[in-house]
Amino acid sequence: MRADGMTVADVAREIGCSLRTVERVMAGPGKREERRTRWSPGERRLSLEEREEVSLRVRRGDTFTAIAAHLGRSTSTVSREVNANGGREHYRAWRAHDRAYACARRPKQAKLACPRLAGQVIEWLEEWWSPEEIARRLLIEFPDDPMMRVSHETIYQSIYVQGRGELSRELARCLRTGRAKRRPHRRIETRGRIPDMVMISERPAEADDRAVPGHWEGDLIIGKNGQSAVGTLVERTSGYVLLLHLPDGREAEKVNGAMRRAIAKLPAEFFRTITWDQGKEMAKHASFTVDTGIQVYFCDPHSPWQRPSNENTNGLLRQYMPKSTDLSLLTEADLDTIARSLNNRPRKRLEFMKPSERLAELLAMTG
Repeated sequence: MRADGMTVADVAREIGCSLRTVERVMAGPGKREERRTRWSPGERRLSLEEREEVSLRVRRGDTFTAIAAHLGRSTSTVSREVNANGGREHYRAWRAHDRAYACARRPKQAKLACPRLAGQVIEWLEEWWSPEEIARRLLIEFPDDPMMRVSHETIYQSIYVQGRGELSRELARCLRTGRAKRRPHRRIETRGRIPDMVMISERPAEADDRAVPGHWEGDLIIGKNGQSAVGTLVERTSGYVLLLHLPDGREAEKVNGAMRRAIAKLPAEFFRTITWDQGKEMAKHASFTVDTGIQVYFCDPHSPWQRPSNENTNGLLRQYMPKSTDLSLLTEADLDTIARSLNNRPRKRLEFMKPSERLAELLAMTG
């Protein structure tokens, strides 16, 4: 407009802003604005160009899924970006980028530097509350006190990240995992790829809804100092557990033999598939399938939720075999006793039937 000969006052009137705003824009960016303009977020965050694309496509009425696909981002990244910056009606790229710049600036005063807030968080952590439960409960207990707000992520960071110091690192023992260290979101895959893997995406659909028995999930429980292991097999429909005795190590050949001995305890028709993690102990899966007719499927890397029955059962087994246990000292009779105890333990998802009872039902139906 200025290039077309309009005065500054006319420009301000046309745009609907103050004269001072137009003058400041015409004068060029100051030092603060230069720093903000030159700021380039990391790869995992949206760039200004991506935010402009989001703004254009939101105005056009595109779905978050379509926008995410165009940008090569996840749908949740786009939806969080838009919802945090005024929603579909009010989202503007530069305003969102400016907010992201302000949030990224360091140093900042830590939320948990407030003694009152930190004291309440510590009190609830010591009562075994999870960080998410604490964050949500603070909103209920102190609805009118903005100083008593903290996200569960901030609590985790305060415990895990050295140098923050608002919460003692020893409080990690109060977390359900008991870990004093956090795994990064992006980890380099260091495990060798197992040849001829058949991925879980190719597993029959009947295995997903637990309606058809005979689909199993497997994994290893590792003992003290990572020197010993016990294999676990869990039937998805009944929750029935078989434990693999591995006194001589967890090499692929030994796991293969232990699995063959375990499946011999039940009728052959009760074994259709086994789903396992991508551990090197399953390197002999192809020969196992040829000899037994049982197809082995593999989960995606770092995706334990794809074996939910097995993960849940392994958590229960830790009551019998804590992480400090030397599992090589357990005999096959010891493992049979543990499996029997677990298979005779009522389960909520079975409406408090025992896995052994549910298995007996299934065997009678298939027989």
